[in-house]
Amino acid sequence: MKDRIKHIMEEQHMSQQVFADFIGLSPATLSSIFNGRTRPTLNIVEAIKNKLPSISTDWLLMGIGNMYVTPSNGDVSFSETSQQSTVEQMIDFEQPVRAPSGIPFSQSVRSTPLENVSKVLKIVDKEPRKVTEIRVYYDDQTYETFVPAKSK
Repeated sequence: MKDRIKHIMEEQHMSQQVFADFIGLSPATLSSIFNGRTRPTLNIVEAIKNKLPSISTDWLLMGIGNMYVTPSNGDVSFSETSQQSTVEQMIDFEQPVRAPSGIPFSQSVRSTPLENVSKVLKIVDKEPRKVTEIRVYYDDQTYETFVPAKSK
């Protein structure tokens, strides 16, 4: 079931944090489900169904059938209404973005600088460092010094 919840989240183009806020769960609860520490409860299923009523309960709980509920009367205009309801539930990227509750606005997408500042990193070839002396200290308060032989 956690894979189906993750599929819904990706279908809605939401991050884990945003999806948790959207369905009214703590991000830690959703994280523990995705990590396999806890199993999804019926309260989580209910929260998802309240926000996304077009999701099939059979599909969400057991993976049976289609992801979205189909009308039982065989209405010809179903594909049109199905697309409409799916579009209505997705995030409208034309609307102003508000940071989810608990996230400071300074960490939201809107605070990203508009211009792309490029920095050039110069790699300067330096001579590799060489060992000039090695000292070994002993527990009797003495030490020995070793100096590598000079290479030609």
